[in-house]
Amino acid sequence: MQRYFVEPDHFTDHEVTIVGDDVHHIVNVMRAKEGEEIFVSDGSGRSARARLAILSAKEVKATVVERLEEKRELPIRVTIGQGLPKGEKMEWILQKGTELGAFSFFPFSSERTIVKLDAKKEAKKLERWRKIIKEAAEQSHRDVLPQLLPPVSFREALAAGAQYTRCVIAYEKEGGATLHQVMDELSAKDSLLVLIGPEGGFSPDEVAQAEAKGFLSVSLGPRILRTETASQYVLACASYQFERMTPSTT
Repeated sequence: MQRYFVEPDHFTDHEVTIVGDDVHHIVNVMRAKEGEEIFVSDGSGRSARARLAILSAKEVKATVVERLEEKRELPIRVTIGQGLPKGEKMEWILQKGTELGAFSFFPFSSERTIVKLDAKKEAKKLERWRKIIKEAAEQSHRDVLPQLLPPVSFREALAAGAQYTRCVIAYEKEGGATLHQVMDELSAKDSLLVLIGPEGGFSPDEVAQAEAKGFLSVSLGPRILRTETASQYVLACASYQFERMTPSTT
């Protein structure tokens, strides 16, 4: 069954109201009929199986049939701090990162970032990125809709580190600490911020700045990964580390 995300105030114990683009998808694309069932989530972990009751051009109402207690989210909250990459790589990172369980995404610009977001086009770009995240979350049946945090500077990204249990910066020249060692120190419900550089990686000065702010410089293995591959490696490690003990419902 198809899954849809709704605003929390449109999700009650008995009824769900769907508005916006999803109405068109349900009515015109899926050609759904009254009585058919869908999955719905408020994006914060509350999900249900619901039966379509009223379909119109402006909204769809569904009756809650069963509240779902699913375990589809990573036990730790992983935020991917991504140095803005070239081309459409960011879209791929957001899509696959959502499928693999990222809790949120934190785009930033650093010393070697080539891409510069145009202030006039940024809102439209962020809107598209959020749509990609939403569609990926629906496809992978996530219960939580990952957040897309506003793009910031590298310095601002470092300052945000105080909000997390642990913070690391991926550095290809790091020869000591590994991501696996960090994972061993984390427990369920902890939060982890991982900074991943753009195509050119981080400069030694940026790594020094991060370490001065309490970030641990870590290696992502013996091979040099592309920027669009690094976040997937991080999330796969988190899944192996924490979900082998808590299998999903699938």
